[in-house]
Amino acid sequence: METRKISLEGSCSVTFFIPAFIGLGLTFWGVLLLYLTPTKYVNLELLNATASSSLANIERTLSNTETTGKGIYLPPKRLKDYRSSIVFIPRKADDPLPEPEETNQEKLHSENPGGILLTPPGLALSRLFEKKLGTSFTETDLPYLQKKLSRLFEELEITKNLSIQVEDNTVTVEVTNHIFKDLCEETRKLPKTQEAVGCPLSSAIACALAKASGKPVTIEKEMQNLDGSTRILHRLLED
Repeated sequence: METRKISLEGSCSVTFFIPAFIGLGLTFWGVLLLYLTPTKYVNLELLNATASSSLANIERTLSNTETTGKGIYLPPKRLKDYRSSIVFIPRKADDPLPEPEETNQEKLHSENPGGILLTPPGLALSRLFEKKLGTSFTETDLPYLQKKLSRLFEELEITKNLSIQVEDNTVTVEVTNHIFKDLCEETRKLPKTQEAVGCPLSSAIACALAKASGKPVTIEKEMQNLDGSTRILHRLLED
């Protein structure tokens, strides 16, 4: 309670609204972990409603900054805490990536290069993946993700159908009838959030890809197919 109090108070004195977003995000992922625990279930509508508040706050944050373009999920070598995940949203699309000293968990924005540093909406979900698999994605590679995530998604009752295709620097993920479908559709109503960080499911996969590949990752496109499946294009950037 004390940590959350400090975070919310901090949001009043900082130009950006990220601390408040983090507080809401912790609430959302607490509910999520209850939903995905076999012995404890909550209504999925509650999960979506809680997450929507967090995503709306990201939209508000991005609307009040000078950043443009897509967020870049930073690889471990760009992070002060290599076990974490951070999305860097530059002020200019061609700005360089920040050095590790710029990306500690207490910094809300980067001065050189200019931009903001967001906690990804899919961070806790990606950590849940690591916990269930018993390893950090920093110790794996892309073939490992291709092999393990499909079965894991089924075990966690996220979906029974997940495919991951890697071609050059493009990773295509297709998910059918997943529990985040409605939440992803809500994210599409928030254009800046959709462009910068993606929905929580896309974000969680981007966190895993950045760690496993060791490269910066962007979410290029999320598409809802007529058959109800979601197709997500991630791009691995050269660093």
